[in-house]
Amino acid sequence: MPNVHRPRAGSLQFWPRKKAKRIYSRVRSWLGSKIPSLQGFAGYKAGMTHVVLKDNRPHSLTKGKNIVWPATVIECPPLKILSFKFYQNSGPYGSKLISEVFVSNKLDKSLGKKVNLPKNYDSEIKLKEINFETIDFVRGLFYTQPRLVGFARKKPEIFEIDVGGRDPKSQFDYLKNLVGKELRVVDFFKSQRMVDVHAVTKGKGFQGVVKRMGVTLKSHKSEKGQRRAVLGPEGYGKVKFSAPLAGQLGYQTRTEYNKEIIALGSNGEDVNPSGGFLNYGLIKNDYVLIKGSIPGPSKRMIRFTEPIRGRVTGSNLELKQIILESKQ
Repeated sequence: MPNVHRPRAGSLQFWPRKKAKRIYSRVRSWLGSKIPSLQGFAGYKAGMTHVVLKDNRPHSLTKGKNIVWPATVIECPPLKILSFKFYQNSGPYGSKLISEVFVSNKLDKSLGKKVNLPKNYDSEIKLKEINFETIDFVRGLFYTQPRLVGFARKKPEIFEIDVGGRDPKSQFDYLKNLVGKELRVVDFFKSQRMVDVHAVTKGKGFQGVVKRMGVTLKSHKSEKGQRRAVLGPEGYGKVKFSAPLAGQLGYQTRTEYNKEIIALGSNGEDVNPSGGFLNYGLIKNDYVLIKGSIPGPSKRMIRFTEPIRGRVTGSNLELKQIILESKQ
């Protein structure tokens, strides 16, 4: 038989392919801006639509023409701050949490479904015990308000967001000004800007090597033998980690870099299709329209942050129309 050459089955770019620990992602890398500002936000994926854009890119083949592009709609109800987290760099072992101070003892009752809320808690006394000379940076712990969204969900999601700034005192002062406020996405992000999207993909359960790794089955005209994936030489004693194997497919944390924000707004009627989004409903809060697709099914929480790969501005595409035809 001829010697067949083909690319390896299954990319090693994402490895190991294991199930995510929770339904929303954890962000490990931040931009590290020197200006005090919130470096990320979160919302719920409503679904996809398509938009009409005017191509103003100078070297594009469709310059000056209207093009149709798929887009993803994310509903972003206001966030609230839960606590201040004070960190110290620990050399090669990463950062170490020194202290955490809740903003007050008057927190939303819905948080009791997620964490144990403190009782008789005085945040001012806790903050006086913080020595900023031993602190390297400060982050905020925020939570969502799913009760403001159309679908039935009561338990909020809690996650960290980094804060820009040159020193921990300026970061803390910025976070302290956010206490008691409802944080809206339109106050922190703008259209024609790039973001990094962090999400957990759709779960597909335990799958075989053909679906999971793209292994090609033997032809029915090939020599006799089972039509299965090759794990190594005959009589192998150990299976390499790079060998295509069956296992978990989907429900894995993924990051997509440099996704463009086409538009932001607070009126859901601008993006609600006729009859609402499939398996989601109507948008009632602020929304973000992102060019292209993003990981995860509808109703899943999506996190987006400032881009860490250098590109900040968009591709100079002007929004002309959002198609509102029914997606049912």
